[in-house]
Amino acid sequence: MFRGSSSHTIDAKGRIIIPARFRDVINASGDERIMITRMDNCLFAYTFNEWNKVEQRILQLPQKSERMRRFQRFFIGSAQDCRCDGQGRVLIPPMLKGYAGLEKEVVLVGVMSRFEIWSKEKLDREEEQLATDMGDEQIREEISHLGL
Repeated sequence: MFRGSSSHTIDAKGRIIIPARFRDVINASGDERIMITRMDNCLFAYTFNEWNKVEQRILQLPQKSERMRRFQRFFIGSAQDCRCDGQGRVLIPPMLKGYAGLEKEVVLVGVMSRFEIWSKEKLDREEEQLATDMGDEQIREEISHLGL
């Protein structure tokens, strides 16, 4: 599982360093490649095993909805097969880099079955939104069901 967060910079060639603890999870999956796609103004990165599970869940969804077809086109159609190099870096494809607004400072955030790649500025705004959301009784109720 991916946990924790790590700040990095993206180099001029569009590469980011994957933290060793994340690389350990990737390598333990039996494949050094990851699938990266776009969602929620950031990038979602999955091991190949987890990506296969995601695709299977998506295949089970109704295909009739125009919105679901649009989601599949966006999420699956953007997915890129990426490989860690010998220095533990991954090249972020230009289209994905542009979508997430990755320019200099990036933050990798472990979210259990995946990790997310954020521009620092966008993640800062996301954290501000969370602070606002925590004032909402419904959100606090959902979190309380986790026993936290």
